[in-house]
Amino acid sequence: MSDLKFEAAGVVGMGIVSALFATTRCTRFGQENYLQYRRAGTPVIFVFWHGLMLPLVHYHRGEGVVVLVSEHADGEYITQVIQRHGFGTVRGSSTRGGTKGLKGLIRAVRGGRDLGLTPDGPRGPAGDFKPGALAVAQTTGLPVVPVAVASSSGWRFRSWDSFLVPRPFARIVLGYGEPEWVPRDTPRDALEALALRLGQRLDALTAEAAAAAQA
Repeated sequence: MSDLKFEAAGVVGMGIVSALFATTRCTRFGQENYLQYRRAGTPVIFVFWHGLMLPLVHYHRGEGVVVLVSEHADGEYITQVIQRHGFGTVRGSSTRGGTKGLKGLIRAVRGGRDLGLTPDGPRGPAGDFKPGALAVAQTTGLPVVPVAVASSSGWRFRSWDSFLVPRPFARIVLGYGEPEWVPRDTPRDALEALALRLGQRLDALTAEAAAAAQA
């Protein structure tokens, strides 16, 4: 019965997302920061804040991006919805099931798949770029591409990540930052400094996208 509940939630969730974004319009900037690697057949690692993922589920649907999803029970709802939008999933996190999650992501990369990670997930604090999110980049040497999301109007859930749901007819802006590499031999203190810098870059990119959404 539990599996049927999750599957039903996935079907309903897909319908709601499709209906919502049927009325929105999207503009993007910085796409070349990841498209250059796709053309070369090199996977990239997208990083974005947890609370801003919903527009990405719609506007990157069908691309086969593999997303790391928490092993918490509510992660199954997310899994059902995003899989129906053409994403792959790996269950795990930096705090629970982390080793299994890392191995699954590395397998996906070896299969030529892009990855999607929320460095402040699965439970926050919101906007806190955890160094653990860079482990797969450090292991594989693949570029990390920050992704910003903004909406001209929307609702915010009363959740730890203030999850964004754009309003109908909103203008969505997606911004893709310049890639960052994490050398394999990066020591722990340098990894923490890099995570801090990437978090600041992601915040600045988000502010740029927000200004564009209101223009």
